[in-house]
Amino acid sequence: MLAQIAIVGLVGVVAWVYQAIKPPPPKICGSRNGPPVTATRIKLRDGRYLAYKELGVPKERAKHKIIYVHGFDQCRLDALPVTMDLLEELDAYFVAIDRPGYGQSDPHPRQSVKSKALDVEDLADSLQLGPKFYVIGFSMGGQHVWSCLKYIPHRLAGATFLAPVVNYWWSGFPAKLSKEAYSQQFVQDQWMLRVAHYLPWLTYWWMTQKLFPASSVEADDPKLYNAHDRSLSDKYQNLPHENEVRQQGEYECLNRDVIIGFGSWEFDPMDLKNPFPNNEGAVHLWQGDEDGFVPVLLQNYIAKKLPWIQYHEIRGAGHMFVCDNNFVDAIMRALLLGKKPTNLSVV
Repeated sequence: MLAQIAIVGLVGVVAWVYQAIKPPPPKICGSRNGPPVTATRIKLRDGRYLAYKELGVPKERAKHKIIYVHGFDQCRLDALPVTMDLLEELDAYFVAIDRPGYGQSDPHPRQSVKSKALDVEDLADSLQLGPKFYVIGFSMGGQHVWSCLKYIPHRLAGATFLAPVVNYWWSGFPAKLSKEAYSQQFVQDQWMLRVAHYLPWLTYWWMTQKLFPASSVEADDPKLYNAHDRSLSDKYQNLPHENEVRQQGEYECLNRDVIIGFGSWEFDPMDLKNPFPNNEGAVHLWQGDEDGFVPVLLQNYIAKKLPWIQYHEIRGAGHMFVCDNNFVDAIMRALLLGKKPTNLSVV
């Protein structure tokens, strides 16, 4: 009798654990119980839909064609705030996408680092952007840029990283340096990253449990932002489209982001070769020296390891310098015109 009770109890515990760690099914846009489709979308090679927003001059006559990839907990509507006047001056077409599971792009259960580049290539081909285009990635969107540099470098006219998130487990980082940068993160984030890397199947539970804080980034902790970030907060907080970002389920966007971003990559970015050996294009990396999200010392190392990347460190800037119009202008001119920035300070 006691053995039977123990077995029943064990089964109950196992069932409870299974329910706790199992993510709910996504609420896919356009499905019966999902959010409506209001964005323009294309169908990718595997049948998924990818949402996007176009800006700038018509692509048929544009000299420069740019694909922009948003960061963590954002969507296509959080694109780099480039003005129409600047796009017209630069003769540029600009398209911002929803990454898989964000906004109105379908989730991708088999998403990988490589699939990010293939999504970008599919979009470029569907929109007939031609043999070469530019790609810009902000924060977690930097994964797409690394992926494009690895898998489709022949399609790039140029590339820009904006405060790209780094993976502490990239083998190219010296162990001591990676450990030092890792220790600079809040303790709760160190644990979150360990779970995502070593126990990815526990990520959903970890991010939703209420026993202790899970992620300062997901909680948008004010301590992550510096003075410059706070001066720009009206441009990135409490925006009318915020509810659209996570509407298909947090597991499909936020959780998959950290699982892939901090998982075991199939290549090390620091092994990449210069995609523009004849200076027919350029790769830029912009980083604030007071970034509370991404350790600046790892970006310094990447810049030294990959000298073909043009590194621009902004004094006094945090993570959200991409909302500062002065830097937006410099970012675009450096990428499209090769113009060297003259002011790398928020002061």
